[in-house]
Parts: sequence; C-alpha cells; structure tokens
Amino acid sequence: MGFISETLDSIKKTNVRQILLQGVSLGMIVTSALIIWKGLMCFTGSESPVVVVLSGSMEPGFRRGDILFLHMSNAPIRTGEIVVFHVDGREIPIVHRVIKFQQRLRLWRRAGAAIHGNNF
Repeated sequence: MGFISETLDSIKKTNVRQILLQGVSLGMIVTSALIIWKGLMCFTGSESPVVVVLSGSMEPGFRRGDILFLHMSNAPIRTGEIVVFHVDGREIPIVHRVIKFQQRLRLWRRAGAAIHGNNF
C-alpha cells in the first residue's frame, strides 16, 4: 500500500504546467511520427512503405523480422523480383519472389524462397 500512496502523492505534487508540457511533448512525438509516415507514403508511392517479414518463407534472402522499405515502380515485373501485394480480407501485405511471369496474360508465379511448392 505504501508504493501506491507514494505514487498518488507524487502525482498530486506534480505541477499542472509539467503535466501539460508532457502532454504537448507526447503529442509532438506522435504528430512527428505520422508526418514521417505520410512523407514516406508520398515519396515511395506505397500505402505501406515499411513492412516487416513475418515468416521464414523468404530465407535466405530475407529473414524473419527483417524490415523492408518498399517503393512503387511502373517498370514491368520480371522473374526474380520481390513483389508485395494485398489479398482481399487480409490486412498484412504478402511478400513473394516472382519465379515465372507470363506477359501475355499478366500472370506471375510466386513462391517464398524457402517454400518448395509454387503458387499462382
């Protein structure tokens, strides 16, 4: 009980000006983070300019926990490139390597580097 009462006494003694200063500082940090995120979105042309690899399916190229910086490109998709795409109903973007691309149908075959099977 002593710790709680000491904490409450400390809060009561805190100057209102200090509390407001801490609130403003927190607001500035959050606002700065949002501005940086929106700036990255504009600069890269991507909704998700930064993603984290969540599984080991892209090893050895990308390991679980690696941070990927993305950018949108108008260049055609080529075999061997890493693509990031969204699937309806999932919030997390999917990261795969293109292993085969058919220009005529704009179909591409994809697979995680550590996955032995392929997907369409």
